[in-house]
Amino acid sequence: MSQPKSKFFKFGAAVAIIVLSLSYLAWTGVNENKSFYVTIKEMHDMGNEQYARSLRVEGIVKPGTIQRNGSHAEFVIQDGENGSLLLPVSYKGSEPPPDTFKDHAQALVIGKMGQDGTFHAKEVQAKCASKYEDMAKAEQDAANKK
Repeated sequence: MSQPKSKFFKFGAAVAIIVLSLSYLAWTGVNENKSFYVTIKEMHDMGNEQYARSLRVEGIVKPGTIQRNGSHAEFVIQDGENGSLLLPVSYKGSEPPPDTFKDHAQALVIGKMGQDGTFHAKEVQAKCASKYEDMAKAEQDAANKK
């Protein structure tokens, strides 16, 4: 093989290795961060698949179940105010749960279901519906007084 062809072959091989490596890293990164949005019922209906996927599970924080320890929290979410389906959650994040994270708050937990029956969350988002209902009630009461 002549000198110019040998250099071209080495350069092409190096470029191919770099492109393949970057493609692999991009593919694994996308799959690692992909999560499915499900309700508690839908998650239970997934069977063994629930343990293999990253999930976003929505529910209502069951009153009296929040136990905080610094930036960690243990609590239970339910599938509605009645709570026929319950899901214990263990949150171990770098930041504490948000201020709106309280009893009866609508919560979205992001993480993976463990074989121990506990959802291991790496992120918690909460919306306190009662806060918005109280504001609407106050506005309605003020309008009725006029």
